Amino acid sequence: MTALSQLAAQLASEDFTSIPIIDLSDARSPDLDKRKALATTIRDACLNAGFFYVKNHSVPEKVVSDVFEQSHDFFALPSETKRTVDISKSGGNFRGYMALLSENNDPTKQGELHEAFNLGLDPSLDAASHDEQTKSQGELVHSDNLWPAEGDWKQAAAFRQATLDYYASVLALGQSLFPLFALALDLPEDFFDDKVRCAILERHDGTVYVELTLQIQHPAAIMRLLFYPAQKEKPITEENPGIGAHTDFECFTILRQDDVPALQVQNRAGEWIDAICIPNTFIINIGDQFARWTNDIFVSTRHRARPATTKDRYSIPFFFGCDHDVPLIPPPTCVSEERPVRYEVMTAGAYVHMRLSETYTVGKSEA
Repeated sequence: MTALSQLAAQLASEDFTSIPIIDLSDARSPDLDKRKALATTIRDACLNAGFFYVKNHSVPEKVVSDVFEQSHDFFALPSETKRTVDISKSGGNFRGYMALLSENNDPTKQGELHEAFNLGLDPSLDAASHDEQTKSQGELVHSDNLWPAEGDWKQAAAFRQATLDYYASVLALGQSLFPLFALALDLPEDFFDDKVRCAILERHDGTVYVELTLQIQHPAAIMRLLFYPAQKEKPITEENPGIGAHTDFECFTILRQDDVPALQVQNRAGEWIDAICIPNTFIINIGDQFARWTNDIFVSTRHRARPATTKDRYSIPFFFGCDHDVPLIPPPTCVSEERPVRYEVMTAGAYVHMRLSETYTVGKSEA
């Protein structure tokens, strides 16, 4: 058994009662030893809880506050305005608005108490990823996002700009994590470079605050603006959670949440651990795609969001995956005689499309 497999077995048998906070200051250090030390901390979190906070992440707070403000304003719009970009109009590619109760992560429940606006990599950020692609049966592909028209909402342009500014910044954060994940798996630091390529991104707000210069391919990154309306006097039942207990689909999720408590993570004893809001941090959690890709070395952990009760809640999960056409073949450090390959090989795009189709009721929203 490899040393990584032995450590995975050890940490997977240990429970957790809290979520670690990891400082990313050394992520771009010229000192390899510092990067390796940081990767070791991330590795332990990925093998045990599958969740960790990050601070000193380089995403500007102005970018965060702007998108949250625009998210508030979008979800306050009349239903008929939001439905001009309903997900049913996305051609089955999971873009656009989802109304209250239209999603159900837990099939035993009766619908979830949140609304959503979904988007993927926008052609304004990377036109080549839309042009240079082919689609096989059952695979996910890039498509145009559904944006409100200025004729329907005078704030539409500001909403789009703030949302894309945030998307670009968090995409850069996600890209910076892959070399650390590679080191955490005892792989060369550049192992994922040809599997998560993305375009040149540049956004301005007086000054340039993010600029990536990377190769262009088909990066997969789905972002959701989520709104949990306060239920106040309405009865809260187990049948209608904020978001039901689930694991995420992509490689990992980068979550920003407001100060309304809701997110909980389930440990091995079945206890729900509160993942509270810590100012100026993101929560990272491993998704099923990464667990599958690493032959279950990395842990994808169940979590849920309780309904908002006295105050509206807003959050923004960013689901970061590898390029759609990458086959999910476990790296050599994740396979041994004692730990043979556990899953059939399929492309990342096919896997995520399969999982999304199992969850979303696309085209079934109320008229």
